[in-house]
Amino acid sequence: MASSDPSKKPRPGPWPPAPESAAMPPSSWAKRTGFRPKFSGETNASDSGQITSLPPPPQAQAKPRQPDANVDLEAGRPRPSPTSNGEAVVARDREKERDKEKDKDKEKEKELTTPVRKRRDSDGGKNLAANGQPAAGEGSRRVSRNEEAAAADVLPQSVMDDDGFVGRHSHMKYELRDTPGLVPIGLYGFQHFLSMLGSVILIPLVIVPAMGGTYEDTADVVSTVLFMSGVTTLLHTSFGSRLPLIQGPSFVYLAPALAIINSPEFLGLNGNNFKHIMKELQGAIIIGSAFQAFLGYSGLMTILVRLINPVVVSPTIAAVGLSFYSYGFPRVGTCIEIGVVQILLVIIFSLYLRKISVLGHRVFLIYAVPLSLFITWATAFLLTESGVYSYKGCDPNIPASNIISDHCRRHVSRMKSCRVDTSHALKSSPWFRFPYPLQWGTPVFHWKMALVMCVVSIISSVDSVGSYHASSLLVASRPPTPGVLSRGIGLEGLSSILAGLWGTGTGSTTLTENVHTVAVTKMGSRRAVELGACVMIILSLIGKVGGFIASIPEVIVAALLCFMWAMLTALGLSNLRYSEAGSSRNIIIVGLSMFFSLSIPAYFQQYGISPNSNVSVPSYFQPYIVASHGPIHTKSSGLNYVLNTLLSLHMVVAFLVAVILDNTVPGSQQERGVYVWSEPDAARREPAVCKDYELPFRVGRIFGWVKWVGL
Repeated sequence: MASSDPSKKPRPGPWPPAPESAAMPPSSWAKRTGFRPKFSGETNASDSGQITSLPPPPQAQAKPRQPDANVDLEAGRPRPSPTSNGEAVVARDREKERDKEKDKDKEKEKELTTPVRKRRDSDGGKNLAANGQPAAGEGSRRVSRNEEAAAADVLPQSVMDDDGFVGRHSHMKYELRDTPGLVPIGLYGFQHFLSMLGSVILIPLVIVPAMGGTYEDTADVVSTVLFMSGVTTLLHTSFGSRLPLIQGPSFVYLAPALAIINSPEFLGLNGNNFKHIMKELQGAIIIGSAFQAFLGYSGLMTILVRLINPVVVSPTIAAVGLSFYSYGFPRVGTCIEIGVVQILLVIIFSLYLRKISVLGHRVFLIYAVPLSLFITWATAFLLTESGVYSYKGCDPNIPASNIISDHCRRHVSRMKSCRVDTSHALKSSPWFRFPYPLQWGTPVFHWKMALVMCVVSIISSVDSVGSYHASSLLVASRPPTPGVLSRGIGLEGLSSILAGLWGTGTGSTTLTENVHTVAVTKMGSRRAVELGACVMIILSLIGKVGGFIASIPEVIVAALLCFMWAMLTALGLSNLRYSEAGSSRNIIIVGLSMFFSLSIPAYFQQYGISPNSNVSVPSYFQPYIVASHGPIHTKSSGLNYVLNTLLSLHMVVAFLVAVILDNTVPGSQQERGVYVWSEPDAARREPAVCKDYELPFRVGRIFGWVKWVGL
C-alpha cells in the first residue's frame, strides 16, 4: 500500500507513465553510486526542433508500483515469511530501517544533483530544449533528458564528451549581450579573430597568384580582405542577424572564383593579367550578391528556408571542403619536409594538446593555426639561412624560362617552394595603405559568370542558415525568427556587393568555422566580436601587415588549407546531429549526395582530356578549366559555360541531390531534424528575444511594416 507521507510522493514523470522497475534496496551499488536506470523506452537522440509536450497534472499521474515486500530483490529470491510474532517484529523493524535509509539516500541525491545554471533575463531562468524552445515539466525525467540532448546539440557528441560541455549555456563564459568590460572584451575579441585567421587570409594567397598577380598585389588584396572583414562584421552584428558571427571570404566562393579565373578567354592573355581578371571577377560577384540581397530583403528566403534542413546543409558544406583535395597535398608535396611538419603540428595542437590550459585558456586548441604557422615558418627560415635550399649559381627569382643550366632548372621549383626569402612583399609594401573601392578599375559584367555566382550565392545562404541555427543555440535565448534570418541573408548580399566593389576576389559571408570558434573560445559576446572587427580594420590600414601575410611560403599555405578544408568537411557533417543520424532514410540521402558530389564533377572535369594532352595550367588547377572541354554542347556558348561550370562544382551537385531527396522522400520532422525557428508573434512578446535580435537605434520601428525581415 502506498505511503501517505507527502515527502514520499512519487516524482512527476513522463506521460503516459512508463512501467518502472522495482526500487533497489539502499545497500545496492546503484544507490551508493547514484545510478538511475532508464527503462521507459525513450530515446536520448535529440532533434533540432521538437517541442516537448507538457506533462499532465500531478493528480492525473499514476502512482508507481510499490515493490513486493515479500521479495528480496538483492538476493533474487522470495523472502521467507515470518512464522512468529517475534520474527514479525524483527521484519517490521528492518522495514523501518530501510525506509529511513531510503529517506537519507533521497536527501543525498538532492545534495549531489548539480543545479543547472539559470540565465539572468535571456530565458527567464527556464531550462531550454535543443531547439531553443522552453522545456516543460522541469521536475520530470524527460526534462533531464532534454537537458542532456541540449548539451549534445551544442556541439558534436565527441566535443561534449571530451571537453565536458554539460549544458546549453552553462559552458559559455560570455553570452550574446554580455559586456564584461573593455579589457576582457578587447582580449577576447582579438582572440576570436586570431583563432579564425586561417579562414580570413588564406583565400587571397590562392587566387591572386592564380590570376598572375605579384606578391605586392597579394599584399594589397590581403589588406583589403582584412578591411572588408571588419566592416562587414560590424554591419552584420548591428543590422544583420545580430549574432556574434565573423564575416569574411568564404571557401564557398573559392571554387567558382578559380573556375572564372581559368576561363578559356583568360588563358591566352599575356603579361600581368591580375587587374583584368579581377575586374571580371568583381562584376560576377556584384551581380550574384545583388541576387542574394534580393532573396533576403524580398522575403523569398523565408520560403526557401523551408527546404533547408540538416540533411541538406550537411552534405552541401562537406562537399565544399572535399572539393579541394586535388589542390591540397599536391601543393604540399613541392616541399614535403616543410608541408608535412606544418600538418603534423596543427594536428598535434588541435587534438593531442587540446586539453592543456594556460591561465584558463586552451591556447593550443584556440590558436592551433597561428602557433603551428609561426613554428613552421621559423623552421623554414632557419633552413633557408643555413643554406639547405641554396644551390650554386641558381637564383630562384629568375623565371624558369630564362634558366639555361639543367642543374638550376631541376632545383628552381624546390627553391621557390621551400625558401622564405623569395617574396619581397614585406619590403615593398608601404607602412600605410587605405583600401578604397574600384581600386583595380571598373568592374566588367558578363551574364554567364554572373549567373554562376547567383547559384553560388544560394549555396552561401544554405551555409549561413546552418551557422545561424547552431550559433543561436550556443549564445542566444531563442533561435532567430524567419524574418531575422532573411534580414541576415539580405545583409550578407549587401556585404558581398561591398566586397565586390572593393575587390577582395570573393564574396563576404558568414564563415562556417564560427560555430566551432564560439564553442571553443566560449565567447559569445556581440561586443567582443565588434571590438575585434575594429582591430581588424586598424590592422588593414598598416600595409606591412598585408605584406607580412603575403610572405607566407606557398607550401605552408597549402598545408594549412589541408587542415582548414578537413575542418570544414567535419563541421558540415556535424549538422547531422540535429537529425536522426542513424535513420536509413538520412544515411541513404547523405551517402548519395556525397558520392555524386564527387563523381559527377569528376566526369565533367575529365571529359575530353586525354592522358597525353598538353594542358596549359598546373595539374591542381585542371578541375577548374572544365568550361573549355565539358560534355554539354549547345548552340549557346554562354549556356555551355554556365552548365559545364556549375555541374563541375561539388557543392552544387551535393545541394541539388540533397534538397530534392530530402523534400520528396517521406520522413517525420524529428527524423529529418527540421529546423524550428522562433515564431514572430511569440518573439515580440518576449523581452529577451527582442533584445537579442531587434535592430539598434530604433531602426526596426522605421521599417516595422517590413514584416518578413524583422521580428
